[in-house]
Amino acid sequence: MFHVDLNCDMGESFGAYSIGNDEAILDFITSANIACGFHAGDPSIMDKTVKLALEKNVAIGAHVGLQDLVGFGRRNMDISPREAYDITIYQVGALYGFVKAEGGKMSHVKPHGALYNMAAKDSKLAEAIAEAVYKIDPELILFGLSGSKLIKAGKEIGLRVANEVFADRTYTDDGSLTPRKEKNALIEDKDKAINQVIKMVKEGTVVSTSEKEISIEADTICIHGDGKNALEFAKKIRDDLENNNVKVKSICDS
Repeated sequence: MFHVDLNCDMGESFGAYSIGNDEAILDFITSANIACGFHAGDPSIMDKTVKLALEKNVAIGAHVGLQDLVGFGRRNMDISPREAYDITIYQVGALYGFVKAEGGKMSHVKPHGALYNMAAKDSKLAEAIAEAVYKIDPELILFGLSGSKLIKAGKEIGLRVANEVFADRTYTDDGSLTPRKEKNALIEDKDKAINQVIKMVKEGTVVSTSEKEISIEADTICIHGDGKNALEFAKKIRDDLENNNVKVKSICDS
């Protein structure tokens, strides 16, 4: 039987602003990527989300982003590898404190948004992030875009890595995600998104926007918790995966 991890970005509310339906979505996922205060989230939300994830036995990861609350961490910033290292240490350390305080264990680290996409193509940024994760805890799993420079950097430094694929995003011919500013970047048809995921998991391929079939490795699937139909989609994708003989289980159990 095929198996895959199902992860979701969450803990993205802050202050008076509420984003997503984290508590309900946690019933259907196996890994939670919790925002660490830079692109979203705040200390109270981090604490609340960690507790919920532990209650529901969902693996906890730090979702580290650029310091851009207004842009939700999705705008590129010109940062040095040293800055990438520092902001990774800072954010992972913050979430680690909340996890440790509740008697839990952090399982993984996943960059967010622009930082994720930058590290997918920039070797120096990727190496800096991988080094930061390794120095904090070499047992942590590094999530990165399937086949990216971040995955390569993680492997080279000795981390366990998880090749990530996206249910609701389209791909270009080089295996990267179609930029969000382009009109065909998102897949809004739920059935189409799920069919793409099943193909990636079971066949190891995805069809790009130009109809080219490209190889891809799927260890973990990302769904976005801030979408308007996120809860409905989380339930449907889990049900459909299992109905297609794909077991959904935590990357920690693989």
